[in-house]
Amino acid sequence: MIDVKVKEIINSSKNYGWILEQDAKFILKTYGIKVPDYKFSKTFKDALDFSQNNYPVVCKVVSPDIVHKSDVGGVIVGIKNDNELKDAFEKLSELKGFKGCLIEKMVQGMELIIGAKNDAQFGPVVLVGMGGVSVEIYKDSAIRMAPLTENDIEKMLESLKCYPLLKGYRGNKGINIEKLKEILLKFSKILIDLQPYFESIDLNPVICSENECFVADARIILV
Repeated sequence: MIDVKVKEIINSSKNYGWILEQDAKFILKTYGIKVPDYKFSKTFKDALDFSQNNYPVVCKVVSPDIVHKSDVGGVIVGIKNDNELKDAFEKLSELKGFKGCLIEKMVQGMELIIGAKNDAQFGPVVLVGMGGVSVEIYKDSAIRMAPLTENDIEKMLESLKCYPLLKGYRGNKGINIEKLKEILLKFSKILIDLQPYFESIDLNPVICSENECFVADARIILV
């Protein structure tokens, strides 16, 4: 059974063809997936109220016309003070279709990607691998059909070339693999529940440290 608010978000997003990031993250939170603290800010004052207790922050454009924010300079990271925030907000407000900014507390860790395609024949197919801007360079990923079991997830992670880095390599601390597994299990549940409604879902980056994993960016494309 889909949460009533989640269904409302899907219905209200059909005109765009995709779900804006703040709404996509609400859906993730509904399923128990952690995201960094954030606030959708229509005005600079809203952004300032949140940021003053959370620096450094990330400032992202919110626009139904901009699906790939980084392609148009729609993401500004490492904002450390009010002046930098003001400059970032003003810059992003000039982008096409601007509705506000998503202000988000910065988190640190290894960048991974979790994604899914809704295949017409096989249903949701899940991908996990190295993420961030380097995802297309390393091409290190594993794929399985949903729903995922814990055994599926273990085999996916163990098949990655980066798996030694996830576990900890040559004195470098690894990530909390159990937290990553939790995200993948909950993500699998989302895919089954939302199967009639989505075309693809990208969680990139998923930022994992030795303590926790957070989904730092989320994009849901609707059918």
